Amino acid sequence: MRVILAEDSALLREGLVRLLVEEGHEVPAAVGDGEALVAAAAEHGPDIVVADVRMPPTHTDEGLRAVLEIRRRRPETRVLVLSQYVEKRYATELMSGEVEGVGYLLKDRVAQVADFLDALERVGAGGAAFDPEVVRQLLARTTHLDPLARLTPRERDVLDQMAQGRTNASVAERLHVSQSAVEKHVNAIFDKLGLLHVTGYSRRVLAVLRYLES
Repeated sequence: MRVILAEDSALLREGLVRLLVEEGHEVPAAVGDGEALVAAAAEHGPDIVVADVRMPPTHTDEGLRAVLEIRRRRPETRVLVLSQYVEKRYATELMSGEVEGVGYLLKDRVAQVADFLDALERVGAGGAAFDPEVVRQLLARTTHLDPLARLTPRERDVLDQMAQGRTNASVAERLHVSQSAVEKHVNAIFDKLGLLHVTGYSRRVLAVLRYLES
């Protein structure tokens, strides 16, 4: 894949470039601010952009705004956003649109090379990858809502995994249950959340995240 990186820490940026190149990816640009990221994406037309949420000059949401602008100009661009902490407002803003080819990871996850590369591949393939801690906090934020409270503990486990962007097969492996059992739980979740007509892997993630956002 052609990957553009945006990270203001030169040490982390260069480390990621080296890792990606070693994994066989092409990195035509690695920049340190949001403005440069938008320009680099326009010039190189990458398959995927990996960007920090907080970047110069204010270190607030420059990276996120750059990513949203890139998606507006070129919707087919995949994006994987990195953040030091769980930024609920930024996470929901990123996830409120189409989530095909979208990911949100905490930087601690980047240190787990296998997890980072797995997320990169999933997003690059048009799937979704959301950090488990981000999902956990978004789920916790909505425990007062009656529809979510109707879920069984196992259904909540499945929802947690599903919201991370995992397929039914991957959920089954993680939870040590059969794939048919996962499919039954997924159908029960959609029934209880009023999402029975949602079809397709990425669309179901979008539906769940939109619900969590309410």
